[in-house]
Amino acid sequence: MVRRPVAWVTALVLFAEAIGVALLNWFLGVVVDRQDMSLAGLDSDTMAVSSKIGGLVFGLYFVACAVSALLVGVRDRAPGLLGRVLLISAAVVHALLGAFTVGLVGWGAFVFMMVVLGLIVFTLLAYDRREAGPVDAVPPGGGGGGEGLRREDAAGQGAGQGAGREGTVDLGKDAGDGRHGAAGTAVAPPPAPSTS
Repeated sequence: MVRRPVAWVTALVLFAEAIGVALLNWFLGVVVDRQDMSLAGLDSDTMAVSSKIGGLVFGLYFVACAVSALLVGVRDRAPGLLGRVLLISAAVVHALLGAFTVGLVGWGAFVFMMVVLGLIVFTLLAYDRREAGPVDAVPPGGGGGGEGLRREDAAGQGAGQGAGREGTVDLGKDAGDGRHGAAGTAVAPPPAPSTS
């Protein structure tokens, strides 16, 4: 199957993105700190520290997404709830970044973001399909359901025959059935007419 290699490639790409995002934000923080820049009166030290912290946070986020994709490839099964949420959020982030990078960076960055988006979506959808089992599969809980019903039917028929021979039927089991009378009462056949 092609879905396991795609999951592994997705994990590798997300790991690379995590390293790239962390290094880029760290580099921007160092540049702002050394140039003593200011934006709208903000302190340059605050901007530098914020950039570095943001790079670490986004890097850890992409690492978590990569670990989720890697677990999907290793286990060869659909991700859990947390993994699914991480991968869906990563797909949304790449879609938004792709839209922003067209004007800021160029079409090359847009194509890269769309390729990563396609890898993530394929990983999610490939493992979302539920394989249908055979039609005559034994249901969970044992395969003796039909046999048990046949035994109950045979027992019921035997009880009915015995009741016919004895002349009375106890309907305590059939309480609320409504077919044979009130619950717990015995129904006797009508007396035979006397011939004398």
